[in-house]
Amino acid sequence: MNPELSIVMPCLNEAETIAICVEKAQAFMKKNNIRGEVIIGDNGSTDGSQEIAEKQGAIVVNVKRKGYGNASRGAIEASKGKYIITADTDDSHDILNLNPFVEKLRDGFDLVMGNRFKGENKKDAMPFLHRYLGNPILTFLGNLFFKTDLGDFHCGLRGFTREAYNKMDMSTTGMEFASEIIVKASLLNLSIAEVATTVFPSGRNRKAHLRTFPDGWRHLRFLLLYSPKWLFLIPGILCMLIGVVGTLYILFNDDNGSLNLMPLFAGLFLISFQFVVFYALTKIYATNHGLIPRKKSFNKLFYYFTLERGLLVGALFTFVSIILYYLSFKEGINIQQTLKTIVPATVVMVLGIQLILFSFFFSILGLKDDNN
Repeated sequence: MNPELSIVMPCLNEAETIAICVEKAQAFMKKNNIRGEVIIGDNGSTDGSQEIAEKQGAIVVNVKRKGYGNASRGAIEASKGKYIITADTDDSHDILNLNPFVEKLRDGFDLVMGNRFKGENKKDAMPFLHRYLGNPILTFLGNLFFKTDLGDFHCGLRGFTREAYNKMDMSTTGMEFASEIIVKASLLNLSIAEVATTVFPSGRNRKAHLRTFPDGWRHLRFLLLYSPKWLFLIPGILCMLIGVVGTLYILFNDDNGSLNLMPLFAGLFLISFQFVVFYALTKIYATNHGLIPRKKSFNKLFYYFTLERGLLVGALFTFVSIILYYLSFKEGINIQQTLKTIVPATVVMVLGIQLILFSFFFSILGLKDDNN
């Protein structure tokens, strides 16, 4: 019979601590009468970690492709349990007390996250920058971008069902694997729970594999790339509002002293349009390639925005700008006329042409849906 629980741990040169981690995992399952297995995803250890883990009774999977994500995925995909709990092999996780995770999984939750801030945080268990800066900031952004309500976005101790893991279709190779699990679970509307857990100082003497700033950036970059709304749309709307309000104020105000700001607001509006365009194109690409789940509103997008409608609006913008140009030159040009008429006319013309080009590219990206 397949085991109920697989405790999975990625490993790279953890000879000092891997034995105690495997022992704790086995002791937990034996004490609680859980039919399970311990899977080690070894990422090319050269210190004998594989032999130590096998001697303790763990199943060792050799993962050639480097990276925390690769090692974790290799071990998970080789496991057989209905439920999967991941932990690190540095003896920092409370592997002896996994009952809260198992209970939540048995209750029907798809993903159960550990929260190190709600549990007992032993002295020197987390570096200062991680505890008070990196983790809180990334957790805040993750909750904001993906509408979650977690207190610890990056706890390595977490559990999930095999069914949920298969739905997530994981792809990251490095430390951002920890973020991808939560992001995919949120995007797929899977049920997420959080339980308190204790974190201990690492049991090893060597330097940790985690690099504070490079790996922090990889997590942040991943969050941004999987949230085109916050990467492109929100900044675009803000720039557009500033550009529109500023331009209208200048056009309907007799204060010529503010005319020198007209090119700035015009440029800001054009930039905002680029943000919105990139949001739409990124959303289509990511959805068509399975990076983010397909929602019902996605198909409506192609229903309401068609190539013909885009070309029509773009042509109308271009025509209006030509009329504005004609009227301006006909009446003669001065500096006030140039800034109040020629600059807006140029913006409208550029928008019209961009809209025409965008409409063609938008339709090309949508060809996959039309043929399905």
